[in-house]
Amino acid sequence: MKFQQIDQFAAELRADTRAAVYDGSKKGHEKRTKLLFDEYPDPNRLRVLAGQVKQHVIENLDTYLPAVEAKLKANGVIVHWAATADAANETVLKIMRARGATKMVKAKTMVSEETELAHFLEKHGMEALETDLGEFIVQIDHDHPSHIVKPIIHKNRREIATSFEKNGLGAYNDDPQTITRRARQFLRHKYLEADVGLTGGNFISAESGRLVLVTNEGNSRFCLAATKCHIAMVGIEKIVPRDRDLALLLNLLARSGTAQDLTVYTEFISGPKSATQPDGPEEMHVILVDNGRTEVLASDCRDILRCIRCGACLNVCPVYRQASGHAYRSVYPGPVGAVLSPLLMGDRFKEKADLPKASSLCGACQEVCPVNIPIPDLLLRLRDKGKQEGLSSPGTPPMGAWALLASQPLAWKASLIGGRLMNYLPTKLVPVPALRAWEAKRTLPPWRGGEFRKWLHNRPPKT
Repeated sequence: MKFQQIDQFAAELRADTRAAVYDGSKKGHEKRTKLLFDEYPDPNRLRVLAGQVKQHVIENLDTYLPAVEAKLKANGVIVHWAATADAANETVLKIMRARGATKMVKAKTMVSEETELAHFLEKHGMEALETDLGEFIVQIDHDHPSHIVKPIIHKNRREIATSFEKNGLGAYNDDPQTITRRARQFLRHKYLEADVGLTGGNFISAESGRLVLVTNEGNSRFCLAATKCHIAMVGIEKIVPRDRDLALLLNLLARSGTAQDLTVYTEFISGPKSATQPDGPEEMHVILVDNGRTEVLASDCRDILRCIRCGACLNVCPVYRQASGHAYRSVYPGPVGAVLSPLLMGDRFKEKADLPKASSLCGACQEVCPVNIPIPDLLLRLRDKGKQEGLSSPGTPPMGAWALLASQPLAWKASLIGGRLMNYLPTKLVPVPALRAWEAKRTLPPWRGGEFRKWLHNRPPKT
């Protein structure tokens, strides 16, 4: 995609795409809020606790990673370490070639999107088929996901029916049940033909070495039922200390992500099948992926590694609702992506340095985050990082004058009186060029300043 700032991208977005994203995210947020507050007297207490659990892991990764490796190996799992996206992809390819495998079925995994695994394998003659319905549609459309949990939130059923017709999955029919049935029929024999099944991992327990997967379609189970080799790509931050912590995090993940008490399928995988089990993968590999995470850990934005990929911050964000996920030019869109994506770029931070500015700093993202990540604070830190590196966006006025004005009471009062003139001053007459460029791209609300002190002075005292 050609570089565009998010406001430019949003301005050119098709109306039906914006409507699909807005409606889908708004409904998800409203259902999540009702469910949490109906079922828990103090959901915020749970969020704070979950955040403390995840932060504890992040601050002690040097202890937990070796512990997880030891537990996985004790369970019969072959453990690999991948410092980069290329290393992770090469490891998958090496495992497949060692088995003489050419066909893979994939469950939904954000880290494989991050490494662009499917494209990599296809270039090397392997078939890597997405089996999550949304990811499957994205794949056959040669598109990119627009949401962490709902990859095709930007599409409507008419577009999906057209895609199915174009790809030989049946005549045009936009009935949701027909679309789902056709996808199921196409994918069912693919599961049986595959040599390898690949998943991600929502969590890994340091206590038991269990890999935890949550899905709503059951496709991860199909990926593992007939294949003889299971490969899991997991970010190094996905650890939880104990099995009992999963009770807290799984409840919050389902409610925050899809407004469910619990996802339809929750799998706890200890390793390859045992001698007494009739079916299942005979071999299991876990690839622990860094790909910039240790650099994030060393920064003052390490809190973002708490993220459990629920998408709640996307659903509530007014910028995401208007711009869609594609505007963020990243696997991770929305508020979490505005923090995580630039950080994962490492030395190429400047390529995504504009993303932290794609926020109103309203704080809603932190209010809904199930692990209480202080996203607004992190956005401000990254804005400051961009400023320190000389990466201010075009049209951004210097803030020195504002700082001076805001710190001088008399000057501030005078500006409030004169501020009403802004309601009548055409943009082209604004005397400061940088301010004029900034204001030309924004519709400012009517000036209402200067009334607070008067209101407070005349407010009757409490009895």
